[in-house]
Amino acid sequence: MAPSSVQRKLAIVACGGPAPGINGVIGAATIQASLAGVEVVGIQGGFQWLMVGDTSHVVPLTVADTSWMQRGGSCIGMSRANPTRNPEHLQNVADALARLGVEMLVTIGGDDTAYTAHKLAGVAGPAGGSGAGLRVVHVPKTIDNDLDLPPEVTTFGYQTARGVGAELVRNLMVDAETTARWYFVVAMGRKAGHLALGIGKAAGATLTVIPEEFHGRRIGLTTLADILAGAVIKRLAHGRSDGVAVLAEGLAEIVPAEDLASAGSAERDAHGNLRLDEVALGDVVKGRVRERLRGLGLTPTLVAKNIGYELRCADPIAFDLEYTRDLGDCAARYVIGGGTNALISIQRGRFEPIALASMMDAGTGRMRVRMVDVDGDPYRAARAGMVRLERSDLDDGGELARLAVSARLSPARLREELGHVVEVEAIAGT
Repeated sequence: MAPSSVQRKLAIVACGGPAPGINGVIGAATIQASLAGVEVVGIQGGFQWLMVGDTSHVVPLTVADTSWMQRGGSCIGMSRANPTRNPEHLQNVADALARLGVEMLVTIGGDDTAYTAHKLAGVAGPAGGSGAGLRVVHVPKTIDNDLDLPPEVTTFGYQTARGVGAELVRNLMVDAETTARWYFVVAMGRKAGHLALGIGKAAGATLTVIPEEFHGRRIGLTTLADILAGAVIKRLAHGRSDGVAVLAEGLAEIVPAEDLASAGSAERDAHGNLRLDEVALGDVVKGRVRERLRGLGLTPTLVAKNIGYELRCADPIAFDLEYTRDLGDCAARYVIGGGTNALISIQRGRFEPIALASMMDAGTGRMRVRMVDVDGDPYRAARAGMVRLERSDLDDGGELARLAVSARLSPARLREELGHVVEVEAIAGT
């Protein structure tokens, strides 16, 4: 089909936090659109300028500009600016894109950006299938891996972040063994524990604690601290005074605020999410574990460390390089072909659009979040390799006696002091 006299225009915008592979999506979408005779522009800085009606932060994208596809970061920048909080801001975005002559938009982001894409398609999209208006497709991006996709489908950036994170944790494990200390590593992930568990499992960390294992229940800081203290004691009982525990930052959302008071007041971002990086979870937990162990006469060296920002702009590994090229190519082909209001996914080697409306949670009105399936075999395998107190430890007289010696308690007193942590077992049927 010959191109029309007025060249069609596609815009690309990246929102939220960085994830390895953003440039791959931008580059592949640019190549595919250019081959189809469609002009491509990049919206700089997420939606922050468009939502106030400013159309000056836009750059042309061409095939010649795609040499950065294999690098981390975002060549057009990004932000967490949220136009859905104010209907006027959302309309400003729609109007600004119309003034720019944009009829197709590719958004790159996580669940909040997916929600924005859905709302924008509703405000500016074609009415009644007429083909007029703005068509919007969304490419799922987050190192948290928490978009509600089929279980076997990861969000791009997760695999790279997991790999870089696992290497950091492996280095800490060597340091821990060398210096006879414990590290409490808090990993990004917001509500879900995918990244923490993926890092801990891949690195062979001593244990990983994620919010999903508590099945929606709130837990006191004492319980969390006792899980870790129990791991320290069990490790001692088997001749080791070192270890690395990976903690999902989402634990901060299920621990009562009063327990975290010493962490100070954390702000919320433009989408209403608690800035968990501002909650000093590692330091608070370290302090409580140290206090617990000192009460038993144990004084191990404990160190808290956060990892997350180190992962977000890493150069993508081969998996994410290939994956993002596929996603960007499919996004451009789908929206140019008339598709809209859908999330771009690759399932079983085939492109599968997922209606954004189908990903909405009827109760919250927001996009559903995918949590770790703690009843599934991957979690069971991870749990089997962890060093932490289990019910079987307390039921085995010999093991209980070894633990009691390490804790400097009688077996009965150990059961009384730490037996409650085995009641929060995550694995169904135990």
